[in-house]
Formats: sequence, C-alpha cells, structure tokens
Amino acid sequence: MSSKLPEGFLQYAKEWEAKINAFIELRPEMGEGDICPGGAAALVAGLPFAVKDNIAVKDFPLTCGSRLLEHFRSPYSATVVRAIEAAGGRVIGKTNLDEFGMGSSTDNSAIKRTNNPWDIERVPGGSSGGSAAAVAAGIVPFALGTDTGGSVRQPAAFCGVVGLKPTYGAVSRYGLVAYASSLESAGVLSDTVARCRAVFSLIRGRDPMDETTHEAPEAAAPLYPADMGAKRIGVLSPEAIAKALAAAAKNTEDDGNDAPVSALETAAQASVLEAEVRRGFELAKERLAGLGHTLVDVEIPSLKYGVPAYYTIATAEASANLARFDGIRYGARPGWAENPDELIDKARERGFGAEVKLRILLGTFVLRSGFQDRYYLRAQRIRAGIRRSFESFLGDGEYREQAALDAILMPVFPSRAFGRGPSSLSAFAQKAADLYTCCANLAGLPALSFPASLEGGLPVGVQLLGRAYAEGVLMDIAEAYERQYPFPHPAGYRAFWK
Repeated sequence: MSSKLPEGFLQYAKEWEAKINAFIELRPEMGEGDICPGGAAALVAGLPFAVKDNIAVKDFPLTCGSRLLEHFRSPYSATVVRAIEAAGGRVIGKTNLDEFGMGSSTDNSAIKRTNNPWDIERVPGGSSGGSAAAVAAGIVPFALGTDTGGSVRQPAAFCGVVGLKPTYGAVSRYGLVAYASSLESAGVLSDTVARCRAVFSLIRGRDPMDETTHEAPEAAAPLYPADMGAKRIGVLSPEAIAKALAAAAKNTEDDGNDAPVSALETAAQASVLEAEVRRGFELAKERLAGLGHTLVDVEIPSLKYGVPAYYTIATAEASANLARFDGIRYGARPGWAENPDELIDKARERGFGAEVKLRILLGTFVLRSGFQDRYYLRAQRIRAGIRRSFESFLGDGEYREQAALDAILMPVFPSRAFGRGPSSLSAFAQKAADLYTCCANLAGLPALSFPASLEGGLPVGVQLLGRAYAEGVLMDIAEAYERQYPFPHPAGYRAFWK
C-alpha cells in the first residue's frame, strides 16, 4: 500500500527549514513509500524520519558537520537506519550537528548554523541539534541522533521533544562515525514517548557487525510492560552537586594549588540551575508525586568528578578515532604537498575546526607516556566508581539483586536554550554544564529526557536515569506524565503525524 505525504507538508517543511536550518540535506519527496502495518511499526511505517549526519545512510552525505568530509557520500547504511527502513520508515534528510559530535550548541558545525524552533535567536542544543530542531518543528515525527555525553538529551530538552540515550550495547553502533567509542550510543528524538518506544523496539538488539551489542537480560523489565504502576524514583539534588563542586574548589585552594580553583568555581557556578529550570524541575517532582510515584532524595558525591573524567576519556578516544581523517584514508586532500607529513598537516589544518583540534590535542596529551596514570587511568577509576554509585541505587546490569529505586530524576542542563553573542555560555561553562548528562554515559546506563513544562516561553526538560536495559521503565514513567501533561509545541507547529 502506497503512503503519500500529507497535503501541505512539502511547503510546511520548506518554510520551517528556511528558518531553522536543521538539515544538511533535505529531500522530503523521499518520504513516500510502502506501509508495513502492525506492531511497533504502526508508529513508524510510511513516515519520514531524519538522521544525524554522523550516521551512515546510503547515497546521502556523511559530513559529520566537518569541512574535511563536506563532499563525502556514504556507500552504505548503518544498522539502525536499515532496521527502521525495514519497518517502513523513510529517510528524508541528514541533520546538522556540532563537528564530529563535539559541542553543546550545534554552532560548532562547519556546514551551517541551526536555530531553535522556539526562538531562532537561540541555539537548539548539541550535538544532535539538527535532529531535535527538525522534530520540534514537526518536519519529522522522529529522528536519530548520537549521545556521547548528553548529545541527544540536551537538545531534546532545549527543543521540547523526547530524547532517549539507550543502555550502552543495547543498540548497534555499526555505521556511526566514532567520536568516543566507549561512551556513545545511537539515540532517538521523537514527538511522543510512544513513538520513541516504537523506534527503540526496532533498533535494539544484538548486531553481528558490532561486538559491543547485547540482548537485554531475561530478568530485565520488558519494553512493553503489562503493568505501568507507580515507581520509586530517586531525586538527585542539584544543590548537593553544586556544594560538592564548591567543596572540591575549597580543598584545592587549601592545598595551595591556585591554578584549578577558578575553573572549579566556574564549574560549580555552571551547575547552578537557572530560576526557570529550577521551577520546571520542582514542578516535575510535584507532578510525578501526584501521579502516585514515590520520590526519595539521593546523593552521589562522586559526580563532582564526572566532567573531568568524561572529557579525559572522551578526548583520549577522539584522538585515536579521528586519526584516520588525514587526507589519505579519509577526508579532503589538499591540492599539493611536499611529503605525506605536510599533506596530513594541510588536510587537518583546513578541514578540522577549532573545537575538534582542541579535543584531539587534549586527548593526545592525556595518552602521552608518563601522563596515562596521572590522567587517563585515574579517569577510568572514577568512571568505575560512578557506575558503582548508580548501581547501588538502581541495581546492576546482570539483575542479580533487587533494586532500591526504579529510576533517578535529574535536571538535563542548568539553563534553557541559550542565545548567541553576549548571552551565550562560554565554551568552558558549556562543558562544565555537561555534569548532569555525562554521568549516564560514563556508567553506560539508559537515560530519557522529556519536556516537564514551559517556562518563560521556552521548554524545560528533565531526565530519568535507569538500570541497564530498563528503558521500558523510564518510558512508562514519561508516558504517564505525557498523558496527564501533554508536551508543548512552538508557534506555527502543525501535527502531520499520528
């Protein structure tokens, strides 16, 4: 049975795209295809979707938001894309991103600048900002992104959509251009929780092309439970994290080491919630309690080390993964060079942006002989400690014990979508603000961001973290919330998709 795009959609998509620049390449006519009825595919079949441009789609660009790959087109499709296409979904475009997924605004893209549909003077978040903006504007009902330290959840919160970062290993990474292999996951951005669940049901599972993938343990909660009853939810206090960071700065000052103090103080300030975000978070707590869930305050002091541990590990892996982009194996080659070394230098100098160069240099530094023990291996020990801290509340991934909590509620980002220019957050403040999202990646746990409320005309998102392979539990909680408190949409939004 043939599926036709809704009347008026093509003009609608073009008008929105002219305002928000979500797509590196948009081909809306590709959305027409065959419908495959039944099961989870009912919320996917015959519908267009978008793919972040660091995920391979055959015959589409694969730029990673970089000048180095600006003219590269993929010869194959990623496993996650093929799974959705097999269920009747149709790719209509590749979305903009921070170069190689490195950033929190999508302004680090070398291709174009993407705007937030709620206010085009503000950023859509990053690095999956193009995917989030496309869903928020109603151009597509869902899109694929990648999440290395919050790159699905943070733009989902900024744009007022649902964003899922699955358990590490639950979804194949075959066809993803690697940034930090041990941290990143392919994720889903969608207009509703039900559609997010449907897409995830299609892309999860073991893939022989990716040896890091696993099936969910038999004891794990089902994705579609028979009973969506009340849950026991821990609330991670942002005040406690800010105090821990401030204490870390004080301890450093007492030790007589002045260099990092200002950085730690800035990090502590960056973690303090904006008044509107605080109101949204408190409202989410009240509403969840009103839905019958039990809320319990929890503290995880080790999270104060989360950001430095995350950036140490992520940049180390980036420096190794991006070594292939040298103008010889991958990437645009300069017209002339005296020797291979000069060729590589010219290709990377012209092709990589400032943020990518910075992270490669940091990663190379922490992996140097004599520095691995001091930085990289210490970060890995902190990572293990953070994972154990979460497992003490949520239970381990092998389901050997009863969990004390079903989920943990946290903010997603300290502010709503921020503006550009003088109102923009500094690059350091943006990194420090990753505190609330990067911990799920360090621990390899699932996390779901969803709109909690509208504050000052902009959406405020909150996130739920869960036990490994317990995505269904998180979506149960969020779907009940959505039924009672429908998610908002920006002005001019039209609902083309059921």
